[in-house]
Amino acid sequence: MIVETARGLELGEVVIAPRQVEETEVVQPLRPVLRPATQADLEQVAVNRQKEKEAFAICQQKIQEHGLPMKLIDVEFTFDVSKIIFYFTAEGRVDFRELVKDLAAIFRTRIELRQIGVRDEAKMLGGLGCCGRPICCATFMGDFDPVSIRMAKEQNLSLNPTKISGLCGRLMCCLRYENDAYEDARQRLPRCGAMVRTPAGCGRVTGINILKERVTVEIPEQGSMEFPLEAIEGECHEH
Repeated sequence: MIVETARGLELGEVVIAPRQVEETEVVQPLRPVLRPATQADLEQVAVNRQKEKEAFAICQQKIQEHGLPMKLIDVEFTFDVSKIIFYFTAEGRVDFRELVKDLAAIFRTRIELRQIGVRDEAKMLGGLGCCGRPICCATFMGDFDPVSIRMAKEQNLSLNPTKISGLCGRLMCCLRYENDAYEDARQRLPRCGAMVRTPAGCGRVTGINILKERVTVEIPEQGSMEFPLEAIEGECHEH
């Protein structure tokens, strides 16, 4: 579909069939869908993709000429080529005014240089996560929610940065959206160190497996034993 956006005309793909929604769910301003895309439109998009590659090389060269401390990540042409957006990363603020002038003189259209973070970079470039699947941010995730080290602790994960960091070098996003399930499960399980009653007698909880909902209990004169959650009969008091 050809749609009108804040950036100009764009080609979009229908991903949800027409449906009724509450007025409060509508994100304003609501832009119009102009028409179904034609074969000519699809060919124009293919031409734009090729132009983006050429623009990337040109911008890369200009960045080097100006000696700017920035890394070019991607280039995007709007459908009608009314604007070209250059995405880049940098450690701090970059004075790219002269670069914009050069690019505007070459391409004769509006130029936007947009600085993005490392998470946005990973979202744009894509890749495979440690699970072997395409990274979440490049497939189905919309916004980036904050992720904390507490979430890794809650899920009993290794705190080794190489094991809980994504391709962007930040904490993996899946720690965030799996956290609620872990918190719910943990509320049903006894805490480590608690004294509980089991079919084999009273003992102290030394470990829990949140996903399997199993509890490891150290029982006097019997050693360490593992029980399913439903076998734990409640707390018992030390004498």
